[in-house]
Amino acid sequence: MTDPDRAAPPEVLDSKRDATRYQVLVEIAARQPAVSQTEIADAIGVTSQAVSDYVRDLVEHDYVEKEGRGRYAVTKEGVDWLISRTDSLEAYLDRVSSDVLGSVDVDAAIAMTDVDEGSDVGLVMRNGVLHANPAGGTATAVTVTAATAGEAVGVADFEGVVDYETGYVTVLPVPAVTDTASVDPDVLSTTRPSESLLAVAGTEAYALATGADARPDIRFGTVDAVAEAAVRGLDVFLVVTADQLPKHTARLRDENIPHEVLDAGDF
Repeated sequence: MTDPDRAAPPEVLDSKRDATRYQVLVEIAARQPAVSQTEIADAIGVTSQAVSDYVRDLVEHDYVEKEGRGRYAVTKEGVDWLISRTDSLEAYLDRVSSDVLGSVDVDAAIAMTDVDEGSDVGLVMRNGVLHANPAGGTATAVTVTAATAGEAVGVADFEGVVDYETGYVTVLPVPAVTDTASVDPDVLSTTRPSESLLAVAGTEAYALATGADARPDIRFGTVDAVAEAAVRGLDVFLVVTADQLPKHTARLRDENIPHEVLDAGDF
């Protein structure tokens, strides 16, 4: 039984001729007034003779006006026709995206053991990465590919919520190079929580880390990267220059990520 609420394919997709007619009119609109039928043919993958036939048809239907040799203009009627077909296409594509593609969302996870396609697996978070566990988990999915242990496997048909705690972010501000204050590099080893990722934001922060012989895990895009790591359950030690501190703490507050800002003067 046909679903009356389901958007039908638009008229422009009813036949190859209608679709090509639409493409030709779009190309004329984009190139007017000097229109090369050869260029249109190359752009849409048909012969020049076919383009000539379509242009003649569009002129006869008053969608295009011929202004001279090789010169054309899309009429108001032609623009209205394009808009109506484009609106129909957009509505159709929205349905495809939401109803069709949205129903077959596939994510990737690391297989904890060998799995076959079509297997029921649990989903768990390990080291900030989603893992597929045949033994189960608080969330479940079905594999859409096969994989051996340690390989990426496609998973879909999700149910439940992956159970893990948000990571904790410890923030160490460092003064700008123009500031007379300074931070001893040894502070990193005494304040950095164990098992935490090291993120640096700003040249002064990077210099402090290298001075402590510490290799940063995150150096670029730190505002997004730190938040993403914490949301995935990883603890982060963020060394940040004072001028960049506000945007980092604002993001952490917006994401409700637990964090504390240390006072470098206390060390």
